Amino acid sequence: MDHKEAGTYWNDNAEAWTALSRAGYDIYRDYLNTPAFFDILPDIKGLYGIDIGCGEGFNTRLIAEKGAVVEGIDISEKFIYEAKSFETEHQLKINYQVSSALALPFSNDTFDFAVSFMCFMDIPENESAFKEAFRVLKHGGFLQFSIAHPCFDTPHRKNLRDKNGITYAIEVGDYFKNIHGRIDEWTFGSAPFELKNKYNKFKTPRFTKSLSQWLNALVKAGFIIEHVNEPYPDDEVVKEHPELQDSCVVSYFLHIRCRKP
Repeated sequence: MDHKEAGTYWNDNAEAWTALSRAGYDIYRDYLNTPAFFDILPDIKGLYGIDIGCGEGFNTRLIAEKGAVVEGIDISEKFIYEAKSFETEHQLKINYQVSSALALPFSNDTFDFAVSFMCFMDIPENESAFKEAFRVLKHGGFLQFSIAHPCFDTPHRKNLRDKNGITYAIEVGDYFKNIHGRIDEWTFGSAPFELKNKYNKFKTPRFTKSLSQWLNALVKAGFIIEHVNEPYPDDEVVKEHPELQDSCVVSYFLHIRCRKP
């Protein structure tokens, strides 16, 4: 499977994903992953940036609200349609366009920064995507991205719960056995029954790599790694959103910031 075929799956997911996430059912994003990402993001006010794999634009809009001028690109035409429709109503001066992360429609040394939220893990040729991000960044510019944590998002994975339904461990296996496009079907667990019935489950192609493969790909592209984060919710967040309890046992997400020298 290549990035174009993977993109067709995300295009098919776009309508349901947009509706359910905008309705507030992507709780791991809203109350853990995205807040932690912005906690470590450098000051971007007045800078020119790109959001690679922007989807329907949720995080792109947060970037713009931080005072940056931002371009949003995604391979899914339907996601870009949703993002543009929102932009028409709310006027954040974000420019969205359909584009692959492997062929960014920008000149060398264009951007002060690049961000990518849970996208690179869905691109089978992510090494090439890193090279493209490196190409369009100015010298001294940074790339900050989030992915599913490669140590715990493994080909075999099982959530182990006690008699009260509390997660006490995550069983993982086949860490070194890379997946190349296995299709998983799922939806947001917090969505109510009627919405789960209204929309088809997401069909998402999975591509897994070891932590060393990810880090070495960044180094090979020319980046210098400067910050790594493994977010987890504090007690107060878990009290308000008990569904997040399992993300206290292991880190579900990995955040990396690297810089073009």
